[in-house]
Amino acid sequence: MTESSYTAKDIQVLEGLEPVRKRPGMYIGSTDIHGLHELIKEIIDNSVDEALAGFAKNVYMVIDKDDKITVVDDGRGIPVEPHPKVKKSSLEVTMTMLHAGGKFGSGAYKVSGGLHGVGASAVNALSDWMRVEIRRDGKLYAQEYKRGKPITSVQQVTKSQIPEFIPSFKTGTASIFIPDKSIFSTLKPDFKVIAKSIKERAYLVAGLFFHLYDLRTDIQLNYYFDGGIESLVRHLNKDKIAINEKVFYAHKDSGGILVEAAIQYNDGFSETVESFANVINTHEGGTHLTGFRMALTRAINDYARKNGYLKEKEDNLTGEDMREGLTAVIAIKMNSETLQFEGQTKGKLGNAEVQPQVNQVVKEAIDTYLEENPQDARRIMEKVILAAKARLAARAAKDAVLRKGALEGMTLPGKLTDCQEKDPAQSELYIVEGDSAGGSAKQGRDRKFQAILPLRGKILNTERARLDKILEFEEIKTLIIALGTGIGETTNIDKVRYHRVIIMTDADVDGEHIRTLLLTFFFRYLPGLFEKGYVYIAQPPLYKISAAKELFYAYSDEEKDQIIKNKVNGKTTSIQRYKGLGEMNPDQLWETTMNPESRIMKKVNIEDAAEADHVFSMLMGNEVPPRKRFIQTHAKMATLDV
Repeated sequence: MTESSYTAKDIQVLEGLEPVRKRPGMYIGSTDIHGLHELIKEIIDNSVDEALAGFAKNVYMVIDKDDKITVVDDGRGIPVEPHPKVKKSSLEVTMTMLHAGGKFGSGAYKVSGGLHGVGASAVNALSDWMRVEIRRDGKLYAQEYKRGKPITSVQQVTKSQIPEFIPSFKTGTASIFIPDKSIFSTLKPDFKVIAKSIKERAYLVAGLFFHLYDLRTDIQLNYYFDGGIESLVRHLNKDKIAINEKVFYAHKDSGGILVEAAIQYNDGFSETVESFANVINTHEGGTHLTGFRMALTRAINDYARKNGYLKEKEDNLTGEDMREGLTAVIAIKMNSETLQFEGQTKGKLGNAEVQPQVNQVVKEAIDTYLEENPQDARRIMEKVILAAKARLAARAAKDAVLRKGALEGMTLPGKLTDCQEKDPAQSELYIVEGDSAGGSAKQGRDRKFQAILPLRGKILNTERARLDKILEFEEIKTLIIALGTGIGETTNIDKVRYHRVIIMTDADVDGEHIRTLLLTFFFRYLPGLFEKGYVYIAQPPLYKISAAKELFYAYSDEEKDQIIKNKVNGKTTSIQRYKGLGEMNPDQLWETTMNPESRIMKKVNIEDAAEADHVFSMLMGNEVPPRKRFIQTHAKMATLDV
C-alpha cells in the first residue's frame, strides 16, 4: 500500500460489540476452555457484586445437558426502564454496549469484581444466543440476543425459561446463554474448575449461598461459609499439622480499602498464599501481596528482637524464612472505579496506594496477635528460626556442591549424556529410571537434541525434607546441575537448559513411584517448570504384538484388544508385556517412545495450585490418616499390575 492510497476508508470502525467479536482475547484472555470459563465467571461475578452491595443472598448456576449456561440471583434485577441518554431500555444498554452498566455510575456498586462493566455485554457478544430475565416491581421482563444483537425488544413476559427447580424470587436477574461455537474451541465447561472458583467466592463473601448444578452428570454442590477467609485457611491446611492453633485474622477499613488477612503456619516446608481483590483471585499477586509480605517480615523480626530470639549481632530473618510452612490469604475490597489490574483478565493488582494500607493494617494486627498469643508466637518463632538455620545450611551446601560454574552449565555431571543442541527451546532431557534403560535411551536417542540422565534408584521424598537435607542427596544434586536452574533463592527458570523435561520410567508400581517423587521435587522446588509448560511424562508401550511379519505396539489394554480384534484376527500372534524400558532395544525405544514423529507424551500442567498442594501434602506428607482415607476411598479405582 502506497502512502497516497492510505485514506479514511481504510480506517475500520467497529460499532457496538463488534470489537469483542473481532478481538475476544482482549476481553476474556483466550478462546479456549479458559476463555469459556471466563464467560461463566463474569456473569457469576455480576451476581456476586449484588451480594457485595448488600442485596443478593442466593446465586444459582446450572450447566445443562446441551452445555447451555444459566445463572440466577435474587438481587435487585437490572433496571428495564428507558435510559435517559440513550432512550433505550437500560437492560438493552447494559447488554449491548461496552462500558455501560452500574459499575460506571456514581454509586450503584462501590465494590465489584466484573470486567469493569464490560462483563455482561462481552458475554452477550460471544454467545450464539442469550436471554436475560429480570424480576422487578412484581413483573417479569425478558430480552433475547443473537451474537450480541437484540432479536426481541425488552418486554414483559408471563413464563420464565429458567429450570423449574430454581425458586422464583421476587426480584433478581437470570442470564441464560449458549457460547458461540465459531469463537470457542470447546463449548464444554469443566465443572470442577467452575466449582473451585465459585467456592473461592463463597469463602470471600460470607453469608452468600451458591447452588451449582451440572445436569450432564447429575451433580449438585452447595457452598455457604460464615467464617470467610479464616475458613479458607483452615481448608488449605486440612491435611497438615497446624503450628498456631488459632488462625490469625485481621479485618480493617483503611483509607477506603477494606483489608482482610488470615494466617496459619503448618509443619510443612512449602508455602501456600492466595490473594484476592474484590473477590477476584489475583494469582499473580500484586501490591496487596507485597504489602502483606512486608508486614509479616517486619512484625516477626520486631517480635524476635524484642523477645530475644535474635541476638543483637545476628542478621534479620528474611522473607524466605517466613514462607516455610506458611498458609495465608490476603483479600482487599475497594471502590471498583479506582481498582487497577495489570492485564485484562485481572491476574495482578496494580494499585500503588494499596501496598502501604495493607502493610500498616497487617503489621499492627500481627504485632497484637503475637503479644496476645504467646504460645502460638513461640511456636511460630521456633518454626522461622529453624527455617533460617536450614537456609544458611542449604546455602553452604550449594556453595560447596553446586559451584557457580556448574550452575551456569560449564561443568556438567558425568552421568548426563548431553545433546549437541545449545538452544534450550530445541533441547529435551529424558530423566530415565536405571542404567539399563539409560543405556537403551542413549543408543536410541537423536543426539542432536536429546539428552539422557539416568537416575539410580528412588530419589528422596522432598515433601518431608528441607532443602539442606535434600542437597545431600546425590541424584538430586545431579539433576539440579543438569537442569541449570539453580535451587532455593538462586533459582532462575529462565536458565533451564531444556524446554522439555521428560520423565521416562517403567510402566509398573516402582516406575510410578519414581515419577511421583520427581514431580514432588519439581512442584515444591522448581514450580516454574510447570508454569512454563516444560514438564512431560513419556508414554512407553505396554505391549508388543507380533503377527507374521507385522509388528504392533499397544499403549493400553483396550488398544491391545482392539489391535488383536481388527488387525491380527486369525493369525498366529505373540504378545509381549513390557515390564521395563530396559526390555526394549534402542530402535524400539526410539520408535515407540522417543521419536517426535510417533511418540505419545503427557504434558503436566497445574490448573489448580491449591488442589495440587493438597494432593502432594496428602500423598507424600507425614500425616497418615488423610492418605489412608484417600486409599480406602479410591481402592476400587486402582489398576493392579499383578
